[in-house]
Amino acid sequence: MKTLLCLLCLSATAFPQGLSRGERDRAMSELHATRKQFLDAVTGLSAAQWHFKPSDGSWSLLEIAEHIAASEESLFEIVTRKILAAPPAPEKKPAVQGKDQQVLTVFRDRSVKAKAPESLAPRGRWPTPEAIVERFRDSRDRTIAFVETTPRDLRAHFSPHPATGLLDAYQWILSISAHSARHVAQIEEVKAHPRFPR
Repeated sequence: MKTLLCLLCLSATAFPQGLSRGERDRAMSELHATRKQFLDAVTGLSAAQWHFKPSDGSWSLLEIAEHIAASEESLFEIVTRKILAAPPAPEKKPAVQGKDQQVLTVFRDRSVKAKAPESLAPRGRWPTPEAIVERFRDSRDRTIAFVETTPRDLRAHFSPHPATGLLDAYQWILSISAHSARHVAQIEEVKAHPRFPR
């Protein structure tokens, strides 16, 4: 019995505590909801609708969708290959306390304009709208599976974000969902334009 208790204690210290069930559920709910929003927003579009631009210099739906798909992959790589590769820094937890909702709100707010990094600007990465949508779907499903199964403590790893300052890895995951929601709203704005092809 003593041996079993010792092994349990050693296991508890050897493996950091991961996300709570509530944290996993919240992140997966956000990711599933915005996945559906994007897929619903781009279903059934004609070629003319995909390529319509409201004005010179604005993005078409094709370009917005490409940016969403490219950002999905980039943000996930930041979390898994950069943030989680760094040593845990639990002493930073107070600095990000209460930022979960801020991330979801700030990233969705289209009244605050932001220029996409050049690396994530549309440039014809994928040959067709269908390929873009498939890439997004695959990337989002990977993100959801990661959140559902990872044993890592996403609350103990940190990196600054230009829009919100320091965030933990969990909040970076929330930003993936909120970022796509922001651009789904942009898609809906384009579709509501008076000259949008019907």
